[in-house]
Amino acid sequence: MIEAEVKIPVGNVVIEGNLNIPHNARGLVLFAHGSGSSRFSPRNQYVSKQFIDARIGTLLFDLLTSDEEQEDEVTAEYRFNISLLAKRLIAATEWLKKDLRANRLSYGYFGASTGAAAALIAAAKLPDDISAVVSRGGRPDLAADNLPKVVAPTLLLVGGLDIEVIELNRQAMAQMRAEKKLVIIPGATHLFEEPGKLEEVAKISADWFTRYLR
Repeated sequence: MIEAEVKIPVGNVVIEGNLNIPHNARGLVLFAHGSGSSRFSPRNQYVSKQFIDARIGTLLFDLLTSDEEQEDEVTAEYRFNISLLAKRLIAATEWLKKDLRANRLSYGYFGASTGAAAALIAAAKLPDDISAVVSRGGRPDLAADNLPKVVAPTLLLVGGLDIEVIELNRQAMAQMRAEKKLVIIPGATHLFEEPGKLEEVAKISADWFTRYLR
């Protein structure tokens, strides 16, 4: 088991993350969270642990620096800057491709909220590198023109009580040409905070990545 804190240079800034790769990993999933979340999020860490138990490595990292996060809390400048988030995710993927611990693995993206849009844009721009995408309560509609360019099999998970986001996911899915699937989790709201709902998300997502990460 590899467990390491990593620093990833991106342009003129450095973003921090946690790399976890179990023995005989079948692949590695990069997490792209939305605004107000981080690599320390209990939800992200729970899902990461379930992936690791399924022999899927994870990279939990912050798409923004601490200074950017503080500024975003006041100005909301970064949370909907999807192109910036996608560029950071692409840079992290390119960094992994050069890292001896992870460069032989296949990669997937697990995106939440606006991070899901960033994941789909990055997947569209890295068609040869990304084997699968999962969106959790995501806003794939914000990936707009990139949706038809995604070739990675994509799973869209939405809470059954998250009515507006369900419709946005259906509209986005209609624009996608890759293999795709929409799964609605009954009784769940946007953050899947209800008892047992995040467990369902983790199990369904791990099964998806297990199927496509080779």
